[in-house]
Amino acid sequence: MEFSITGGLIIALGGVGPAVGIGLIGMKAMEAIGRNPEAQSKVMPAMLLAMAFAEAIAIYALVLAFRG
Repeated sequence: MEFSITGGLIIALGGVGPAVGIGLIGMKAMEAIGRNPEAQSKVMPAMLLAMAFAEAIAIYALVLAFRG
């Protein structure tokens, strides 16, 4: 099995953006629910969908890291 620096850099840099994005999405969703608890039924599905899209970007970076 061959290891390369580029694969490590791809997954490291490709994981930082989605990690920060998921953290911000969760923070703002919890803030919104804290301010208006009745809006939870509308906020939670949108939050989960946005987190799934951000996680997909990290998975693309993982695929690129294994390819290289």
